[in-house]
Amino acid sequence: MTEHSLLTINSGSSSVKFRLFTQSRDLTMLASGKVINIGTAPQLITRDELKQGEKITQSLDITCDHEQALRLILNWVHQINHYGSIKSVAHRVVHGGALLTQSVLITQDILEQLKTLCSLAPLHQPQNIAAIEIIRQMHPELIQVACFDTAFHAHHTPLFTDYALPLSLRDKGIRRYGFHGLSYEWITHILKKEHQDIAQKRIIAAHLGNGASLCAIHHGISIDTTMGLTALDGIPMGTRCGSLDPGAIIYMIRELGISPEEIELTLYNDSGLLGLSGVSNDVKTLENSDEERARYALDYFCLKTAQLMGMMAIALGGVDAIIFTGGIGENSESIRKKILKKVEWLQPFSTLIIPANEEKMMALHALSVLGDQKEFN
Repeated sequence: MTEHSLLTINSGSSSVKFRLFTQSRDLTMLASGKVINIGTAPQLITRDELKQGEKITQSLDITCDHEQALRLILNWVHQINHYGSIKSVAHRVVHGGALLTQSVLITQDILEQLKTLCSLAPLHQPQNIAAIEIIRQMHPELIQVACFDTAFHAHHTPLFTDYALPLSLRDKGIRRYGFHGLSYEWITHILKKEHQDIAQKRIIAAHLGNGASLCAIHHGISIDTTMGLTALDGIPMGTRCGSLDPGAIIYMIRELGISPEEIELTLYNDSGLLGLSGVSNDVKTLENSDEERARYALDYFCLKTAQLMGMMAIALGGVDAIIFTGGIGENSESIRKKILKKVEWLQPFSTLIIPANEEKMMALHALSVLGDQKEFN
């Protein structure tokens, strides 16, 4: 039995994912799982590592919301008490803004600051905050740590953060932040440990999933990325539009009479692969579809990803490696091939697939914040 454990929580728009680690230097994974399809057909999926990785799937009532999901997760973890007591919880928080540039212990002041950023990440930030508040209510004794998806990009130079707007607006925080930072930081962590020959070189990292972005990395540091003020910008995603002429927003409001709330819903929930195909936001479903519009959506996704890789290459002054991660990046060979075919003119470069592990990155950050780990390796 381990004395203490550390829980990571990744609360999204329709899911809550968790992992349980030993709160020790080696961060042994003890258990993992998720509640998926919240709001439609929720299921609790759990995996107990001390029982040979036994995986159990349980259907839940349609009324299950994020609070109930968290209660189910915490109750399940406490039931398998051969892991000892949870002492701390690390949360993925999508937006840290300009001030929160590294993982922090969560206080009421930090929480209030995070709430001011909800409009910049409406799919994720409210759920991230809700998870923190629910756990605080259920178990006020637990230490909670916030790990930010924006932090890895926090030291970009103004050339890569500024929009060509008046200073009066830029001073109000309208700038590029970038996201998926925990995923990109994990890539640099693995490169330093397992691929030292390219760890310090010019890398384009592609986090391709239902949310998708690229990051230009040199000497293990983020130089540029495709997302901006919000997680809408850049590559078209599962249901998000990607880059869009701002004039289109003005036209929708002024000429089509669409409200800002309706536009926000459309751009975040009804666009991207779903909007292009009219079939699904799921790449596997689109790849298996005979619909011409499904193929079109995938071709569009690959073209825009490749075009933005060109932008990242310019930021780096060349490319030594392209690294794929995320659900699409790791699992769709056809998507990878189509993208790489379009950027073969950038050769020579090596290609790697590094499985995403934002949860382990969060756990490393939590140990650092808690003072239990002196170094990252």
